[in-house]
Amino acid sequence: MVPKCGYTRKAVAAARGGPTATVELDLSALPGGADAFDKAARYCYGANFEISVRNAAALLCAAAFLDMQPADGGLARRVEEFLAKVGLRTLPSAVAVLRSCEGLLPAAEELGVAQRSADAIALRICNEVLFPTRSPPEWWTGELAALSPASFHKVITALRCRRAEPEVLVAAATAYAELLLAEVLADGHAADSGVHRALVESVVAVLPSTDDALLPAAFLCRLLHVGVTIGASAKTCRDLELRVAAVLDQATAGDLLTVALDGAGERVQNIDTVRSIITAFVEREASSAGGANGRSRRASLSGAGALQGGAMQTVAKTVDELAAEIATEEALPISKFVGLAGAVTKEARATHDCLYRAVDVYLKAHPALDEIEKEKVCSVMDPLKLSYQGRLHASQNKRLPLQAVLSALYYDQLKLRSGNGGGDEGGGWDAYGRMMRSSAAGSARMQAKADASLARENEALRSELARMRAYVSGMQQSKGSGPSSRTTAAAGKKGMSLWLLGSVSRTLSRLNPFKAGGWAKDTSSIVDRKTGAMHAAKPKRRRFSIS
Repeated sequence: MVPKCGYTRKAVAAARGGPTATVELDLSALPGGADAFDKAARYCYGANFEISVRNAAALLCAAAFLDMQPADGGLARRVEEFLAKVGLRTLPSAVAVLRSCEGLLPAAEELGVAQRSADAIALRICNEVLFPTRSPPEWWTGELAALSPASFHKVITALRCRRAEPEVLVAAATAYAELLLAEVLADGHAADSGVHRALVESVVAVLPSTDDALLPAAFLCRLLHVGVTIGASAKTCRDLELRVAAVLDQATAGDLLTVALDGAGERVQNIDTVRSIITAFVEREASSAGGANGRSRRASLSGAGALQGGAMQTVAKTVDELAAEIATEEALPISKFVGLAGAVTKEARATHDCLYRAVDVYLKAHPALDEIEKEKVCSVMDPLKLSYQGRLHASQNKRLPLQAVLSALYYDQLKLRSGNGGGDEGGGWDAYGRMMRSSAAGSARMQAKADASLARENEALRSELARMRAYVSGMQQSKGSGPSSRTTAAAGKKGMSLWLLGSVSRTLSRLNPFKAGGWAKDTSSIVDRKTGAMHAAKPKRRRFSIS
């Protein structure tokens, strides 16, 4: 082997003891192990050996390790010719070569054979998408299931470099995860071993990013349910939550219900996870709407622009349907229900009929709630945004708290006053808004007028008191004038006092809320509790004296 193997030649040259010395070679780090060394030795001796897609990468790495680089190219040249003509010409053979590289790391990456195999796979996939050679057209997705997550990630990266369509990335990722995690997805509640947990985490880590391709919501929800059930890392679960939030407008209530249920699929358990998804979606929509419209972050979060989009309304409807589904859970606390239903703001819903249905289902499933708890449940909806049929049902619903029923009845009364009846929902809502605004403005104006009038009356009273003091002072100065003067002064003082008392009484009567109105107490007839007789209570005659 010395003429064709530099590694062996160096070992022999370094040996001591003459030609009869024994040479020991350390081949523990040889890529490919004993099989690769056997074929390398056969090549050195000129014997026949077979190069296949399963050992081509190992022979190439072994040739580099043994330094088999003679002038004619040696073993490495023969392997390169095989890869170019056979090994990387078809998709199945390229997948086999890449899979064989998984046990040859890092030598396969240093020689570039792993990357070349991934590039060949990406090229064959793109050609197959453009010009299908088999049926069904996506047969190639099943070939990728043989790869490890690290090798699959190399293929995805190669597809991105070739600018493959997002649909290609989605098909590859979903098929790979479905096939690789078939056992885990089929029986997620029993998959509690560390092997399954590590497998799920590794698969999620190599999925294409949301910027490259948006994976189906149903697939992501199933994957998130499995991750939460088997106790995957917080990073993995958060990554899946953000992925679901990116396509939440495509999800159904059943998809989110899959996430909310426990591993056995019998009880609602993961409400916080669903709420995190909805919150991430709302923040994402608000941020994108704020950037598109040139608004500030605060305005986009509080304004209705981001909350009135089609995606937001779709998600709000999905959340309402999900709330109605989980409302039947007897162990579901009010805080969980309110937190889920309130994750999407009230303004995002054009109508609250679906939300009212969820509230009604929850109240029906929890009949022991008191009035305060019922009001807390109903706080997520606005009775004034119900349709006419919804308000009609709510006004007759005995399960609702009194406040919600009165709100619905009050809105119908406003609509009747405005002459819209029950047909024009938008007009009634606008009329309600105009009436409320005009009522508030009128109340403010009336309050301002009352305050101004009261201030004027107080100023007039102060002036009258000042004049009275001046008059009394003048009368005191003329005390010693004589009987007639004293009589005149006393009469004048009595008249002035009566005039002042009348003025003060008139002023105070305007401030008396119980004077001769709806608030006046009726004491005309009082029943004696002991005898049961009716006694007429005559009002007392009060006499005002200034003497």
